[in-house]
Amino acid sequence: MRSSALGSVLVAGGGLTGWCAAAALKRRAPFLDVTMLACPPSPDALADRIACTLPSLLGFQGDLGIGEDDGVARTGAGYRLGTAFSGWAAGLPDYVHAYGRYGRAFGPTSFHLHWLRARRDGAVEAFDAYSPAAALARADRFVRPRADTAFADHEYGLTLDPARYLTMMRAFALHVGVREVAAGVGEVTIDERGLIRTVTLDDGRTVAADLFVDATGPEARLRGAIDGDRDDWSGCLPCDRVLLAQGDATDPPVLTPVTAHAAGWHWRSGAQNGLAYAAARLSDGKAERTLRNAAGAEPGKPIRVRAGTRRAPWRGNCIAIGDAATEVEPLEWCNLHLALSAIDRLVTMLPGREPSAVEAADFNRQTLAEAERVRDFLAMHYRTARRDDPMWREVAAAELPASLSHTLAQFAERGRLPFYEEETFSRDSWISVLLGQGFLPRRLDPLVDAVSPADASAAMAGLRAGIVAALLHAPTHADYRAAQAKRLST
Repeated sequence: MRSSALGSVLVAGGGLTGWCAAAALKRRAPFLDVTMLACPPSPDALADRIACTLPSLLGFQGDLGIGEDDGVARTGAGYRLGTAFSGWAAGLPDYVHAYGRYGRAFGPTSFHLHWLRARRDGAVEAFDAYSPAAALARADRFVRPRADTAFADHEYGLTLDPARYLTMMRAFALHVGVREVAAGVGEVTIDERGLIRTVTLDDGRTVAADLFVDATGPEARLRGAIDGDRDDWSGCLPCDRVLLAQGDATDPPVLTPVTAHAAGWHWRSGAQNGLAYAAARLSDGKAERTLRNAAGAEPGKPIRVRAGTRRAPWRGNCIAIGDAATEVEPLEWCNLHLALSAIDRLVTMLPGREPSAVEAADFNRQTLAEAERVRDFLAMHYRTARRDDPMWREVAAAELPASLSHTLAQFAERGRLPFYEEETFSRDSWISVLLGQGFLPRRLDPLVDAVSPADASAAMAGLRAGIVAALLHAPTHADYRAAQAKRLST
């Protein structure tokens, strides 16, 4: 009698997303027979190529048993505390979106409402001056969270050398028992139930599995053989091209600079330089010249971004992850995060040998909710920006998704943010961008008056003084990484 338990999984896609999926499935479900179809990585898969990551990567590798030192020092990665935005709001200073709290609540309302009242009543320091992580980042310093200090609860991501990190993840996957097949996808055979029966490789071999994970990038070589249904988000996410260039090897900054321009934005994170732009507003040739001059290096080919998502990344016995499921421009560095989140979700919802509609429906519901809120967070940057260029005016006037419209309406009225499930970014992250771009509420929540202005001012001054004092004892990012490397070498 054939077992009803899931026995074999085929992961297709030879980039970082695919190797992460294969490693996680075999490590966390060692009873599975996991085969990695290491087809050539898609050149358009941003999840495999963007150097900047969110804090979720460290949690993901920790769950696999990969220590932080291995994932950082041994792969040439650096730490990231956040992103510095320049030029997004004309007439306003640069601001920092850091991975940690801003201020600390006192009384019955959130800190940002006390800051808004202080701003209304007179001079106040920048909102990010009350964020320990932002202060560290602006000073180019880094420490891991330390209890009983101002730096007790921040998070941090990484700036990767993508090729070296992929090498580590591949070696780890093979070490835990993943079987590698080096070939490309030829033909995908779908049976009468809409399930993948076999995959014929480009060398003529045929492989089969109980479950197929599609990490082949935007081409979605497996999931796309079942159907091509997807939502289009191009109306609120305007950048449909990305250029990457590898400049001189430099230490990655702990604070990634992102600067807006007339047709999009550009960034630099160590050796990787990038330019995201709207092709209708900036030709590929001019974009290449712009990035070449900025990076001092030759850009690669333009990467096409079709902003949108599959509402059902899990269909039948095939699950799309990464760019095969959702494509967004790399603003706020969500591409790999969405892939890792889907991998975690898959591990917790592993089906039996026969696909289950119940499991697939819940996976799709959660994955779609997460993707749509990422879309909202990125689109919020464009909606609340203050630039007078044609592209920016056009996207600011576009119809908003209902969930983002609701969020902005609530905040614009009295500074509140509604709760949504499957949020990638905290309320403090939303608030840091909204206030940084000058999107202020019409009135304040009346509960802010439960704390007197004098008491609030004293509390804010104490928070700021604690951050400034703690900074004196924090090493520079370069010194921290050097000490880490020295510790590993002894």
